[in-house]
Amino acid sequence: MTRLLQGVGAASGTGIGKAVWWRKETPEVTDSPASDVDREILSLEQAIEKAREQIRRLREVAAERMGEEEAAVFDAHLAFLDDPAYTGEMKSRIRSEKKNAAYVCHTVTDEMAGLLASLDDEYMRARADDIRDVGGRLLLLLSGKEPFDPSTIPDGSVVVADELTPSDTARFPEGITGMVTAKGSRTAHAAIMARTLGIPAVLGLGESIDEIRDGDTLVLDGDKGTVLINPPAEEVEQAKEQIRLQKLRREQALKAAEEDAFTADGKRIHVLANIGSLQDLGPSEANHAEGVGLLRTEFLYLESSRWPSEEEQTRAYERVLNAFGDRPVIIRTLDIGGDKDLPYHAMPREENPFLGHRAIRFCLSRPDIFKTQLRALLRAASHGNLWIMFPMVQSLAEIRAAKALLEECRTELEQEGVAVPNKIPVGIMIEVPAAAVIADLLAKEVDFMSIGTNDLTQYTLAADRGNEQVADLYDAAHPAVLRLVHMTCRAGAQAGIPVGMCGELAGDPEMTPLLVGLGLDELSMSPSSIPEVKARVRAVDFKKAALLAEKALELESADEVRRLVRRFTP
Repeated sequence: MTRLLQGVGAASGTGIGKAVWWRKETPEVTDSPASDVDREILSLEQAIEKAREQIRRLREVAAERMGEEEAAVFDAHLAFLDDPAYTGEMKSRIRSEKKNAAYVCHTVTDEMAGLLASLDDEYMRARADDIRDVGGRLLLLLSGKEPFDPSTIPDGSVVVADELTPSDTARFPEGITGMVTAKGSRTAHAAIMARTLGIPAVLGLGESIDEIRDGDTLVLDGDKGTVLINPPAEEVEQAKEQIRLQKLRREQALKAAEEDAFTADGKRIHVLANIGSLQDLGPSEANHAEGVGLLRTEFLYLESSRWPSEEEQTRAYERVLNAFGDRPVIIRTLDIGGDKDLPYHAMPREENPFLGHRAIRFCLSRPDIFKTQLRALLRAASHGNLWIMFPMVQSLAEIRAAKALLEECRTELEQEGVAVPNKIPVGIMIEVPAAAVIADLLAKEVDFMSIGTNDLTQYTLAADRGNEQVADLYDAAHPAVLRLVHMTCRAGAQAGIPVGMCGELAGDPEMTPLLVGLGLDELSMSPSSIPEVKARVRAVDFKKAALLAEKALELESADEVRRLVRRFTP
């Protein structure tokens, strides 16, 4: 009998395949005493070293397939292996409690994961998932077993699991046609990886996932968040036709993507790429990005064992600027804190790091670190069309302080005989509701603004974007978020400066007409989304899109907005 399950659409597209349950093997653990404490500690150290090797290989694979930003999650895994509060605690307990290494590993992992998972912010919960991932790997190694090899999953399979970790998703073979889980949200690491790999995904099915059996035929819709179990033949054929049409649209969009994007009635919309590492340059070129709307500079800091030098940063920025020639490259200054930590700089423990000492706040408190980056940016500026962007700004004082440091760096470099272009556009990210509310004031101090909908949404809706329990609340299509977007666009238009968007919403082709209608001038996204978004822009009449936006701003919920957009005729 056909059954329909409803979850969270986490990676767009239609997928068809046979269900393959991914049930992780959990070695049996007993609390038997350690007959030889030194031998148990040696076994743990050997498991830690082998885990380190495996995670490093995983990181390399993830960086090659998905880019540096997605691969950076494994830096946290490696850091745990060296953490005195984690693996150090295990060694200490083996000595004091004289228990076997597997039991102590299991106990310490459970305790630390449980503590972190009980806290209220996304950063700590993400660390809990990372610890479970690392702890599970250590337990397998201590038992003499290897982690499940995903290469054994047949092509054409839909992977079904209670939960998928970054370690799991990074090793999926290319033939996987879908991903379905009981837990997880659209912003989970596994969901982000699935989107990067182009695998349709539905997460957050909860207990209803138990209705799926190995070998069931599944049809999933990664946009609507639905999973059909054993549908009739005609529905399978309809889904195959949908996949064929999706593939055809992507191919046609890619062929046309080399051309600039204008709406049907002539409004120019710039479509740019979000870049998380130098490895994203190739995909950006292949998908005909018109520039870079967001270069996340964190990769330079995450890849290093120390603060990257001015020279190292300069070379990296030059490489990106040279690749894009006269096309704009918007480089965001360092954004650490929140869910980004550095192995060589311990961030102070905060009750809620997403509302704490991060991004521009951190940089202004550490002018030595900030000025190194600003000097590197200015030195590289002559190699292309550099635009500098400050993250998480919420006041005029922050903008003025950051600009003053930038001018200080310019003066220093000119005194040293370094040529710096006279005019480098300086802008801000609108990620904090306060910034959107006073966007008319902020716009007078900058040359452009870019809306980061990921943080703006979670701050506006008080819905942690990594918390599956409120995944149904976190939706950037909520009218409250859209009103802030519209407010920012209106402020930019009044000041005569461009307003872009570089959050997840910008890369959703279904929402393109609404974003155009709200008044955005630029959309920046994962390189793979560029062709379809450009195609969608060309199909839209701006005047009709503006009317669509007016209606959307008056609706009561994100669901109503999405239904309105789906009914929209360009």
